[in-house]
Amino acid sequence: MLKPIELAIALRYLQSKNKNRFVSFISLISVTGIAIAVAVLIVVLSVMNGFEYEIRNKILKVVAHAAITGIDGSLSQWPQVENIVSAHPETVSVARFISGQGMLVSDDEIKGVEVRGVDPDAELRTSGIGELMQQGAIESLESGAYRMVIGQELADMLGVRIGDKLILMISQGVVTPAGLVPRMRRFEVSGIFSAGMYEYDRGLIYVNVEDAARLFRLGDAVTGIRLTVEDPLRAPIIVRSIAESLGRDVFITDWTRQHANFFRSIQLTKSIIFVILLLVVAVAAFNIVSTLVMVVQEKRAETAILRTLGASPVSVLGIFMVQGGLIGIIGTLFGVMLGSGVALNIDWIVAGIERLIGFRFLAPDIYFISDFPSRLLVSDVVQVGGIAVLLAFVSTIYPAWRGAVMAPADALRHD
Repeated sequence: MLKPIELAIALRYLQSKNKNRFVSFISLISVTGIAIAVAVLIVVLSVMNGFEYEIRNKILKVVAHAAITGIDGSLSQWPQVENIVSAHPETVSVARFISGQGMLVSDDEIKGVEVRGVDPDAELRTSGIGELMQQGAIESLESGAYRMVIGQELADMLGVRIGDKLILMISQGVVTPAGLVPRMRRFEVSGIFSAGMYEYDRGLIYVNVEDAARLFRLGDAVTGIRLTVEDPLRAPIIVRSIAESLGRDVFITDWTRQHANFFRSIQLTKSIIFVILLLVVAVAAFNIVSTLVMVVQEKRAETAILRTLGASPVSVLGIFMVQGGLIGIIGTLFGVMLGSGVALNIDWIVAGIERLIGFRFLAPDIYFISDFPSRLLVSDVVQVGGIAVLLAFVSTIYPAWRGAVMAPADALRHD
């Protein structure tokens, strides 16, 4: 017989010897309920992690990890600042930039945009814009050529293609005898990118940094310095330490600040979904209560005999708690294996369902993501599994206590 004795008896109690084997069936239902609830929670959390990871990568391909700009919107001594930023051990690359607002005018449409003046070579090292190009190349933004790279959605809205020309107009005006006239310049479309995010694909254009300086009349100054670091999650700490070493007043920002509300909403949604699905796990775990109540009732005589043979109430309590705990542990293990398997293969599982029913869950022209992203984290698996097992053991307390305090004489009197 196994040691300790409580474990051996608990394993025997998992299978009823009655003809209808009803208790064993209820135990199986409890295991199945916990397994399904744990699996669903792991899959949902993995999909949420996948969406957050994919969106973060899309943002970081357009937005630098951090940026340092002048207090008044311009940075005249940018070469010195660039050297200091580059000298930081965690800096991967830096790039000067000019940022401003403008209006793009075509034959039939007009659209407000963010104008970003960049050095093409430095921009390729600092961001992932090169991977987002659908037509043309960012290297086409040569100084003095007055070319621009625009988003796919903006190109469709304005009805332009590579080689077409658009008028870029900015709010800074030019005083003429006829009055104040907005400053404008004709640019040629030399590239089209697709970031997969509406705000960038429809509201951002790239021009050469020197062309932007002439348009905004900044001279040799730039708006600021953008930098890429080794660990994007450390960008707020790194850019703050760099700013402290500059010895001048500057404005700093990073990708977490620029999209703080967006990522905060994702975390809030993830927390709410976690709590809701955790209630499903709790309901499945509390099915153990009904299982153990029936086991305690069925094993009244056996429990009384154990007590008369010298088993203490603590030993009886341990038998039923171990039995309920085993149900929770087995269900959790099956749930972890099922949930992890689905989370790791959800892309082709969803693709198979879509082919079977002839319907796409994520239309790429609406959601900009055609596949279900999934990112399985060990921390989530451990957290979900630990909570499920804990709830299972908590569910065993009351029925196990009822079995432990049962009087042997009363139980044997009716058998």
